[in-house]
Amino acid sequence: MPGFNRSLTLLDAMMLVAGSMIGSGIFIVSADMLRQLGSPAWMMAAWVVSGIMTVLAALAYGELAAMMPKAGGQYVYIQRAFGKLPAFMYGWTVFTVIQTGLIAAVAVAFAKYTAVFLPALGEQHVLLHLGALRINASQVLAIASIVFLTAFNARGVRKGKVLQTSFTLAKILALVALVVAGLWVGLGTGTLTQNFGAGWQATGLRTGVDGAEAAVPLSGMLLVSAFGVALVGSLFSSDAWNNVTFIAGEVDRPQRNIPLGLVLGTGLVTVLYLLANFAYLALLPVQDIQHAAQDRVGAAAAAVIFGNKGALIMAALIMVSTFGCNNGIILSGARLYYAMAKDGLFFRRAGVLNDAAVPGHALWVQCIWASLLCLSGRYGDLLEYTMFASLLFYIVTIAGLFVLRRKEPQAERPYRAWGYPVLPAIYIAAAAAFCINLLWRKPVYTGMGLAIVMLGAIVYAFMPKQGNAPAPED
Repeated sequence: MPGFNRSLTLLDAMMLVAGSMIGSGIFIVSADMLRQLGSPAWMMAAWVVSGIMTVLAALAYGELAAMMPKAGGQYVYIQRAFGKLPAFMYGWTVFTVIQTGLIAAVAVAFAKYTAVFLPALGEQHVLLHLGALRINASQVLAIASIVFLTAFNARGVRKGKVLQTSFTLAKILALVALVVAGLWVGLGTGTLTQNFGAGWQATGLRTGVDGAEAAVPLSGMLLVSAFGVALVGSLFSSDAWNNVTFIAGEVDRPQRNIPLGLVLGTGLVTVLYLLANFAYLALLPVQDIQHAAQDRVGAAAAAVIFGNKGALIMAALIMVSTFGCNNGIILSGARLYYAMAKDGLFFRRAGVLNDAAVPGHALWVQCIWASLLCLSGRYGDLLEYTMFASLLFYIVTIAGLFVLRRKEPQAERPYRAWGYPVLPAIYIAAAAAFCINLLWRKPVYTGMGLAIVMLGAIVYAFMPKQGNAPAPED
């Protein structure tokens, strides 16, 4: 039976981190963030906080990844610290909604922007209508993109990494070009100075029963709560950075390259996101960002720079961005299910590598479920439900760092988390505050997220236990 090939370099690891993070969020979420906070200063503060939280988490994960450079990543860390049940609950949530829901949502975004160039592939073209089930051309294209990327990655990690690195470099360069052009055009208009003229006076944009909008001043706990809600957008745009840990079994010199790839990748994307938002604020008044059509702030900014061609340029950029993003998510996600299968906690055949030394069966199971989510039309809700669950498992994993330092003080740690225990504790406190705020402000979404996680515990209780299963291969 073939084993994993450790062929991914530091550049590949870094590009997987950055490529999985940069999807369509950076071009959209700033509109709602500015509606929540009103003040560009507070919106930029939210992006800074999200970036710091992401980098702090990456620093902590680096130690765990260096300790356990195995396929499955975060699942393996949780199991070693807390046992099989919490690890299964994490893997269950990743498979049912976090990873596959993200794949579906990104694929649909890719299809939506492809329809800008090929209108026949738009959502308005319904191909099949059977009662409540309506399948449109956009959904079919989204599924086709998932199938293509799955088949491509089933041919071997070397092919997948070339595609990932190429698309990630392309979208980084395109995003840098957008930032440079935006600042070049916008800084001479005075818009940036005007936008920051309000300073730190936060206001929440609210719509009354008569449909009229009003800016409600925010201070004290109302401001703290609104800031937490605004973080949902920036944290969502910064998510999926942990996917590189799933594929640790195929990274060369993992004790060095995974921690470095995590920190460099998250740091690079954080800087790019901050610069992109400065470009938006240099080009567009606050009101234009808040009321951007369908929240497409990136498209509105591109229209200022490039005129009528701006929408087409932005659509092309988002197509590249989402396609490359999904390649990384599809490539890495299957390795987690492979690790679960090796522990007897997933379909048995998902724990088998194909002739190309990749978990082909796991890739295709992931493909099938993500494709069904594309047809469900509920992938957007699933992402809302699991933003809370995703942060919850980040907290659990970083708490595992403290547990393993106590339980296994003599374990080999090629890399030790910088700033331990202060920085990991700061992340846990900040993420916990975020989750508590979401429980208060969005009880339906967070409740559904918790329900999905807890359903995993019920499923686990009815699963046949196989004793000590073999550990995943390195």
